[in-house]
Amino acid sequence: MKVVYIACSFTTVWMIYSKFKATYDGNHDTFRVEFLVVPTAILAFLVNHDFTPLEILWTFSIYLESVAILPQLFMVSKTGEAETITSHYLFALGVYRTLYLFNWIWRYQFEGFFDLIAIVAGLVQTVLYCDFFYLYITKVLKGKKLSLPA
Repeated sequence: MKVVYIACSFTTVWMIYSKFKATYDGNHDTFRVEFLVVPTAILAFLVNHDFTPLEILWTFSIYLESVAILPQLFMVSKTGEAETITSHYLFALGVYRTLYLFNWIWRYQFEGFFDLIAIVAGLVQTVLYCDFFYLYITKVLKGKKLSLPA
């Protein structure tokens, strides 16, 4: 599964920088990523399981992943709509994170494993997707272009 996950991640990055490079709209990409990176880095230093470099980096990655969708959602809200491929991509990312919630429930039930940092970050990310899920289900799955209400 990890090999498949890594292969899918590399394929996604390759497609973003090659096949779909022309779809990038720099005029609307005004989100300042330092507003995500700096607070999540500070939080990773303050709230982690063990104050070691690897643990802080892991915690930082978990926190950053939970809010990494915000630039895309910001762009969709700024332009008022999203292309179908973008909508499908965002939906797939949301489903991926939502499935993690089921994984945590399973691990807690059968292994007694409970990681508060990962669970809280996952819940934050899933909440960020909820509005998008609603729009995706009510618009895109009915064959319409995803556009935000005025």
